[in-house]
Amino acid sequence: MPLSFRAFYAAQSTYSDPGALAHRYAGLPRDPAQLARITRDLLIHRLEAGLYDHTHPTDRLHNDAETRYIDDILRIIVERNDTPLTLPREPGDRFVGVCRDFSLLHCSFLRHLGIPARIRSGFADYFNSRGTDVSNLFHGDHVVTEYWHDDRGWLLADSQLTDPAVTAHWNVDFDPMDVPRDRFLVAGEAWQAIRTGGADPAAFGLHPPEEGPFWGERFVAGNIRLDLAALNKVETLLWDVWSEDEGKPGEPLPESSREFYDRVAPVVSGEVSFDAVRKLFTEDDTLRTPPTVTCYAPFNGPGEVTLRQDNV
Repeated sequence: MPLSFRAFYAAQSTYSDPGALAHRYAGLPRDPAQLARITRDLLIHRLEAGLYDHTHPTDRLHNDAETRYIDDILRIIVERNDTPLTLPREPGDRFVGVCRDFSLLHCSFLRHLGIPARIRSGFADYFNSRGTDVSNLFHGDHVVTEYWHDDRGWLLADSQLTDPAVTAHWNVDFDPMDVPRDRFLVAGEAWQAIRTGGADPAAFGLHPPEEGPFWGERFVAGNIRLDLAALNKVETLLWDVWSEDEGKPGEPLPESSREFYDRVAPVVSGEVSFDAVRKLFTEDDTLRTPPTVTCYAPFNGPGEVTLRQDNV
C-alpha cells in the first residue's frame, strides 16, 4: 500500500529524530503554537545577541550552528540546563542556531505528537528594517515549518517570531503560526517570480548584493535543492552543498541550468504533489542528496561531511 503523505510527514527523519533523548519530550503540549513558543525559548539565533542584550561565546558561534541532528541539539540544550524542555532558558543556556534549527526542532516536536510537519526553504520579506517601503523589500534566505491543519491544510509557521520582543522588533503584523504565503516565498516560487514574474534577482539572497555574492539566480537555485531535499525529509544544514553548477557565487547561471530549474521549480511550488517530489528527488542524480556533501561552514571553514544514513 503506498505511503500517505500524512504518515510520511508525521514520522521523524534521521535529522529530526530525538533518539535516546525522546523521553525529554514527555509533557509536551499538542498545540502547535505552544510547541513553537517552547522552541523559541530553547534556541537563540546567532544574530539575535543584541536583541537579548547577550554576547554569544565564540565557540558556540563556531559549533552550535553546525550541528545537524536534533538529538545532538537536544544534548547541547540539556547539558547547559537540565530542566524540562517546557521551561524557558535564559539566553546563555540556549542553543545558538539559525532559522533551520528553529524550524527543525519545531518540526520534531510536531512529528513526535503525530502531527504532519516538514521544513521549507525559501525567502522572507519581513526581516527588513522597520519603515522599509513594502513595495521594494529584500527577500532574505529563511527556513520555516510547514504543518498540517485538519481544516485548512498546510500552514507556514515561524517559531522565531513567537517571542513578542522579536515580533515587535521586526514590526511583524501577522500570526507567526500562519505566515502569509506572499511574505514567505518557498524557493520554487522565488525562482518563478524572477524568471516569469519580472522580480529582480538582486532582491533574493542571503544578503543584498552590496554585502556580498550570495544572492540572485544561483543562490535561489541552491535553495530549490534544499527545499526539495527537505520535502523528502533530508533536512541538511543550509551550507551543505552538492551538485553545484560551475561558477562563482553571484554569477548568473548558464542557460541550460536556468531551463533545468524552470522545470524543477513548479514541482516544489504551490500545492506540492507528494508523489512528484518523491519521484523527482529519488530519480534525479543532480538533485538527490549524496552520502557525502561539502559543508561551507560559516565559521569553521569548508570540508567534506558524510551524512548519517537516511531513513526515508
